[in-house]
Amino acid sequence: MPIQIKMPALSPTMEEGTLARWLVKVGDSVASGDILAEIETDKATMEFEAVDEGVVTELAIPAGSEGVKVGTVIATIQGEDDVASAPTPAPAAKPAPAAAAPKASAPAPVAPAPKPAGDRVIASPLARRLAEAKGLDLAGVKGSGPNGRVVKADVEGVSAPAPAAPAIVAPAQAGAGLAQADSAPRSESSIPDFGIPHEDTKLSGMRKTIARRLTQSMQEAPHIYLTVDVRLDALLKLRGELNASLADRGVKLSVNDMLIKALAVALERVPQCNVSFGGDVLRQYSRADISVAVSIPGGLITPIIADAGSKSLSKIATEMADLAARAKEGKLQPTEYQGGTASISNMGMMGIKQFTAVINPPQAMILAVGAGEKRPYVVDDALAIATVMSCTGSFDHRAIDGADGAQLMAAFKALVENPLGLVA
Repeated sequence: MPIQIKMPALSPTMEEGTLARWLVKVGDSVASGDILAEIETDKATMEFEAVDEGVVTELAIPAGSEGVKVGTVIATIQGEDDVASAPTPAPAAKPAPAAAAPKASAPAPVAPAPKPAGDRVIASPLARRLAEAKGLDLAGVKGSGPNGRVVKADVEGVSAPAPAAPAIVAPAQAGAGLAQADSAPRSESSIPDFGIPHEDTKLSGMRKTIARRLTQSMQEAPHIYLTVDVRLDALLKLRGELNASLADRGVKLSVNDMLIKALAVALERVPQCNVSFGGDVLRQYSRADISVAVSIPGGLITPIIADAGSKSLSKIATEMADLAARAKEGKLQPTEYQGGTASISNMGMMGIKQFTAVINPPQAMILAVGAGEKRPYVVDDALAIATVMSCTGSFDHRAIDGADGAQLMAAFKALVENPLGLVA
């Protein structure tokens, strides 16, 4: 009997998605584990695998369709046994020959046989998009990933093919093309047109979700901002010593790795800030899972270091390097970026001295970290030059009082300025 393939829920909170691309066509044979389509969620483009085997008989939802609800039938597969046992239709009656029928000048074109599913190139969604933008045929790109999978680096290392000579379009074809262009749907925008040359780009699912969630956060959560200046010299000295001892293991700590640990330990020391506001309940977390803001093409994602307070600095560094790399390739699993009890956003590497960040709901706080820079600073009651950074905590005032937020910022400052507490 026919097997209905439905839009999957690729995360616990997913209600709809975009069917970005079909990787099979009607008539293809598929087996369990074959990749059927690429589905774009609010955070990543993920591959959807078949769990049954058979022949694709219908693609109910066209590629590029947005807002496809979870549970919607998107394709139909007929079992191999059903296809083999289906009765062969009786041949149609042969019509009588027409008098003086004109002789065909050329044989009718024969449709090419469908390409077997096994010949499909295995590639990451990001690699496919890059190849399409460069006009590359992935069949000619050697994959360096697992099982020969083509990844982003493989596509970037191949030069784009030379553009073909422009085709001469007949006037009738040109007119048809203009008609199609005129009838093509245009994006709707709420921005007034003042006659300024411009180009409108349709928002991705990720950008729509970012806009919706941040608007919700600013409208619903009354933000309170608390800033402290933190002296970095001791932490930088300890980082250098630790990196020297970790070099033979191939581990290199960043300042951000150490700040993740400091925030997690500070939340353990001030648990009244490790909470979420839920209407008529306040949820208290028993561990600190730190969401780390990572910029990726087209948006922002927050991979999570779970239970960061109990992990060593080297473990945090290793996990963070892996999460950040896979985030930029669109390979994170939903469990790796959904959740978290608090967030950290570091723009110091971009030279930003100080900024405030928007809380990531349902969390109740986020720490914004600025650049460390040489400043005049009072050390032991004397004016000196020190490496100082400004850090601003944004707190949901419904869940966290100002005094508790100040206590957390003080605990964070103490840990960074006396960093041996991070390795004790």
